[in-house]
Amino acid sequence: MTILDAVLAFALLAGLLTLVPGLDTALVLRSSLTRTRPCAWATAAGVATGAMVWGVAAAVGVSALLTASEVAYRALTVAGAAYMLWLGGSMIVRSVRHGRSLPQQLDDQLPPAPSSAWRGWLVGAGTNLLNPKVGVFSIATIPQFLPAGVPPLLMGAILAGVHAALTMTWFSVLIVGGRAARRWLSSPRSLRIVDRVTGVVLLGFGGTLAVESVTGGAPTVR
Repeated sequence: MTILDAVLAFALLAGLLTLVPGLDTALVLRSSLTRTRPCAWATAAGVATGAMVWGVAAAVGVSALLTASEVAYRALTVAGAAYMLWLGGSMIVRSVRHGRSLPQQLDDQLPPAPSSAWRGWLVGAGTNLLNPKVGVFSIATIPQFLPAGVPPLLMGAILAGVHAALTMTWFSVLIVGGRAARRWLSSPRSLRIVDRVTGVVLLGFGGTLAVESVTGGAPTVR
């Protein structure tokens, strides 16, 4: 796997997962509809900052794990592949059930809406950094996209930057087209489509990586 292959594959996976509505999406969307544009942009930047921090932290952990034990590193890659399989399967299962819209699901979980750009950034970053799902995603996926011969910390920072850029791109769409985006996210049918597409891609990635990890076909990072 080359650096370009790793970046493109990771971008596909991270991009699809960015589209899956969650707490961060609801937070930015609410800020765009109930607060000023600068506040909404600051909240989005805070979320992207959190994603960057999680990605770099995961890369640091992977680097330390590689130094300590390659067996432990391979175990981490197998666990990451298993997580992708579980997440993809759960999304597909969820997509066949009738659920509430995103605002109905998350309204009670959202922190108070920030009243200034600085507070918006703090709320966005804090919400992302305190979300264990974001951390699990970084820890599970970063090891799967580290080409042989590339320093894990450098590659992890690159992948984290890609994730942050995709996050800001998606949030830009939400902020500019806030009301239209809210209508789309309020549609259970739209959410089911996103879940199914993302779930299938995750199953494909997870299955391929699991086979490579178990058979020894996955690249070894040194």
